[in-house]
Amino acid sequence: MVARFVNGKNIRGMLHYNENKVTKGEARLLLASGFAGDISQFSLEQKLKRFEQLTILNSRVKTNAIHISLNFDPQDKLNAEKLQLISMAYMERIGFSDQPYLVYQHTDAAHTHVHIATVNVQSDGRRIDTHGIGWRLSEPARQALEKEYDLVEAKGKTLSDRFTIKPAAIEKAHYGKTPTKRVITQVVSAVIQDYRFTSLAEFNAVLRQLNVVADLGGEQTVMRKKGGLLYSLIDGKGRQVGVPIKASAIYNKPTLVNLQKEFERNQGRRRQYREPLKKAIEQVFKNHNGLTKNTFVRELRERNITVLFRSNAQGFTYGVTFIDNRNRTVFNGSDLGKGYGANALLERFGSVDKPRCLSPSPIPASQFKEEAEQQLRWIPRLSVVSNQAQVAPSVGRKKKRRKDKQQDQGLNL
Repeated sequence: MVARFVNGKNIRGMLHYNENKVTKGEARLLLASGFAGDISQFSLEQKLKRFEQLTILNSRVKTNAIHISLNFDPQDKLNAEKLQLISMAYMERIGFSDQPYLVYQHTDAAHTHVHIATVNVQSDGRRIDTHGIGWRLSEPARQALEKEYDLVEAKGKTLSDRFTIKPAAIEKAHYGKTPTKRVITQVVSAVIQDYRFTSLAEFNAVLRQLNVVADLGGEQTVMRKKGGLLYSLIDGKGRQVGVPIKASAIYNKPTLVNLQKEFERNQGRRRQYREPLKKAIEQVFKNHNGLTKNTFVRELRERNITVLFRSNAQGFTYGVTFIDNRNRTVFNGSDLGKGYGANALLERFGSVDKPRCLSPSPIPASQFKEEAEQQLRWIPRLSVVSNQAQVAPSVGRKKKRRKDKQQDQGLNL
């Protein structure tokens, strides 16, 4: 199980997102905690009012909306009742059991997952501290629930084929075949969640693999001056097609300001994958006494690593980017070391290929072909389900346990 905890400033937007999924038949309301009455009869405004009754108690708390997603391995067979129990147990362990919250099961992805919407202002007006909640509370809760409900672990040797939770089974976006905004939203959200990039150029390098691009606009445009960002679909030649979508119109608001925060966080997140990428590059060189640029690019592609050499209008190569699709990381060649910049690599290439007679590589290229095809199928195949969702039970509040008892239980997980 993978838990993703996102803070926001707009509980209305979170509810709209989930309720729209329900309307489209792509989700159902699974559970309502802290709501009095028959939740199935509640309108969007009635649900929103329940949360606003708390947020108005402390106007100083601007970031008061919480959106959590719990994602499960495809091997986990979970019915509605089990998902309800897991959701309630998770919320209790992270200190939100006394908060009103709504749990939605989404059916628009290859794996089972639920979304939970709540707020962090309590009935007495105090704010629930969410700083570091990921490692403080969410991670221990995840590990405990995996054991308690016999779930496939998100880490460890039990994972098959380097499993990682993805927003959906994805394939490339093509203009005219699916609604533009929905496709762009799905691709952008998947890349932000799964990949580690540290600049807009690196972010775009991944997006372009999926026929999407993020555009700052011209240097003298109002959009560029205000730090705006537009997302567009692109065709096979890299040309923008269709109507661009503003970053502010996409769920999770992947604006330039918010992306800058991702850039900073990803500096540390990608560090552990630097050496494995260098080893893969060197393995290709070791397999040849002479190696051309085209063969270098092709053999790394067979290992699910995309190489992009950047050139100007005059044909001068000034940079190189490596997209490691296996480990979901992006590096400029210079970030890997002096020997991996564009100029250094060009000096190592020859005019003809001279393969060496070697024993089979410890990482044969054939091992990655099937994986490469699977991992680059990225746009969700949406499953249409009935709009007649099961009535979500309303769960009454639990009495607060004594603090020392909660701590003892936490130690025994």
